[in-house]
Amino acid sequence: MNQSIARRFKPSQTLALLATAAVIVPGPAVRAADAGSSPAPQPAYATALPKPAAPDNPLSLFEGKLVFDVQERARVEGRDNNFDFNNNLNAATDDLFVLSRFRLGMLARPLDFITLYGQGQDARELGARRKSVPFVLGAEGDDPFDLRQGWVEFGNLKKFPLSLRAGRQELLYGDERLVGNFEWNNFARTFDAAKLHYENPDARLWVDGFVGHVVTIEGRGTGENVGFITNDANWNDTLAGFYLSTTLLPVQTTDVYLFYRQKPSNDPVYTDSIGSPAARAYDIAQEIFTMGFRVKSTPGKLNGFDYEAEGTYQVGRSAGQFVAAFPGPQMLEHNAFAGHVGAGYTWEKWDWKPRLSVEYNIASGDSDPNDNTDQSFLNLFPTNHKFYGYMDFFAWKNVHNPALSLKLTPYQDPKAAWRAFTVQLDGHAFWLYTNEDAWYRANAVTRVRPLNAAARSADPFVGEEIDLTLAYSPWKFLKLQAGFSHFFAVDYVRQTAAGANGDSDANFGYLQATVSF
Repeated sequence: MNQSIARRFKPSQTLALLATAAVIVPGPAVRAADAGSSPAPQPAYATALPKPAAPDNPLSLFEGKLVFDVQERARVEGRDNNFDFNNNLNAATDDLFVLSRFRLGMLARPLDFITLYGQGQDARELGARRKSVPFVLGAEGDDPFDLRQGWVEFGNLKKFPLSLRAGRQELLYGDERLVGNFEWNNFARTFDAAKLHYENPDARLWVDGFVGHVVTIEGRGTGENVGFITNDANWNDTLAGFYLSTTLLPVQTTDVYLFYRQKPSNDPVYTDSIGSPAARAYDIAQEIFTMGFRVKSTPGKLNGFDYEAEGTYQVGRSAGQFVAAFPGPQMLEHNAFAGHVGAGYTWEKWDWKPRLSVEYNIASGDSDPNDNTDQSFLNLFPTNHKFYGYMDFFAWKNVHNPALSLKLTPYQDPKAAWRAFTVQLDGHAFWLYTNEDAWYRANAVTRVRPLNAAARSADPFVGEEIDLTLAYSPWKFLKLQAGFSHFFAVDYVRQTAAGANGDSDANFGYLQATVSF
């Protein structure tokens, strides 16, 4: 995109155009706002595999022993006041830009107990005024064709209940509130990991045990990240876990889990050549145990009703707040919690099948930045875009978040359920759990406002957000999506406004198309 063209239009004008287009271009109102994701939970062992190929699939060869998959996703985003909340400034982050992501994968089954999978990815940010350095000023950045996944799996679950997968792979569990592949992001997320999977259909349960290191994107400066590279796993950031899921109670899925994360330093830090604020990709130094449970109702079992809940508790040590510095100069005792409850009802026999739902999210914050303990919940490796407003202003950290949602399905093909036009309207309200802790963005690391005297004395009511999402899938290989969001800045934003930080409302809009084979 020509940058002079982008500057010719104010962000508010471009967002108005996007909002108009959103009414014309429908898309899937999946809660994740990811064109490629499914709202239904999947077994952790199945998520990285292409779907079984149909007999006439030209990408499937040798009776399914060699299968290719291809995906291209393009998204136009417009953001206004998403960082400074200041109508009087036209910052580099008030912009219109394009995100492109191409993936090419190949799966091979040389033997019935050996599966190999490799996937390359090319991710680009085009037309933005900010530097294309990952995570700096919220940039998606560039990652030219790169190895995204590469693993081998030993086992045949039809014949034996154990399998082992080793290599670069996705890890995603439950609703991805703690561990997910972050598909909304242009890079998404993978791990260099080993995962042992046990499945017992008769007992209606499966269990995963794994250990891995998150893969970090190259590009910490303008001269890097060119050509074919494999990126690197951060061996200073270890995630291990145990996850059990069962449908022994037929009305619900019940999960229990234990995660352990050890990260002795604050790396990696991404910077650009013009001195923009440095950004951390994956949280602060920590050694944390996270234990919890999750329940989710089985679709179709409760005559239109549905429910879900998740609770988790953390103990360990973290470089949290210390004399209001962040990250702190020393490891502190860490105790924190987070929770989620939600319920809904779908009028299945009505036209448009309306679904109304309500939910509440909570995560602890640090009650005293001057003591030797930290109570600010650490969000691990989540897909937060799905949960706390699509503008990505909040994480599962130091927050109270009630929300209300209405979903409509004006059209769905009775012979092909994927061919549907859906509309979803979400409303969120946000309070800080404590204003002794900061307001954190969706990455759970970046502070929106400094934790100073004004912030600590401000009203904890931060604001309200509305999200409109429309989606349509005219063909099985094509998914279209459009969205518009508005954030109403209230007490906390107004009372902490100073300098470049204003108290204006913010807008976000996008159009997205995903082609998958």
